[in-house]
Amino acid sequence: MQPVIGITTSFEQGELRIHPAYAAAVERAGGLPVLIPTYTNRDSLFRLLDLIDGVIIPGGPAVENGLIGVLPEDISAPAPERVRNDGWVLERVLEMKLPVLGICYGMQLLNAYHGGTIYADVERQCELPISHSEKRGGRDHKMTLETGTWLHRILGQHSITVNTRHIQAIANVGQALRVSGRSPDGVIEAIESDDGTLIGVQFHAERMEESMRPLFEHLIALSTVT
Repeated sequence: MQPVIGITTSFEQGELRIHPAYAAAVERAGGLPVLIPTYTNRDSLFRLLDLIDGVIIPGGPAVENGLIGVLPEDISAPAPERVRNDGWVLERVLEMKLPVLGICYGMQLLNAYHGGTIYADVERQCELPISHSEKRGGRDHKMTLETGTWLHRILGQHSITVNTRHIQAIANVGQALRVSGRSPDGVIEAIESDDGTLIGVQFHAERMEESMRPLFEHLIALSTVT
């Protein structure tokens, strides 16, 4: 049977939203994507999560947990409904020991949940030579993978080119997580747990199609085991 991969959704202007590339990436990797809506009842959400084998927490607005600094005007705070729902999701899936892939917002949220901290505006706070935000003029850039990490083994390369669509970035890595990739200016681009069940990437892997298919296949493979 195909592993069921739950994908959390954004809550913007009273609507549930998700980019179709996330579901397409799961399908290409052999999984069955299922959207996780915003619940008002924690127990009802947990009943849905009991039917899921793995989870993707996708991109979104800012993460305010563990925030260092003040959010700039060009990134919005998350809706309270999403903050509450994503917190419930992480609480339950980590308790169930399900594999999790966090993308952009999802990576930062995963890090914050483990006690890590996040720059509100990494470009300005760290005086970076380049922008990491596409809407500020940022462009694709290289990412170096740490030798021996899960992400290095999954992608089979020491350096890859990734997209850049973020204003925030990890400052300090959370407990039980480690850095697995950095951009040339030192910005953390990927984190993971020692057993590879938790992986977070700052770039939007779902929009990189075949080059990132192994990342989604890794999630599917772990979901099959569970």
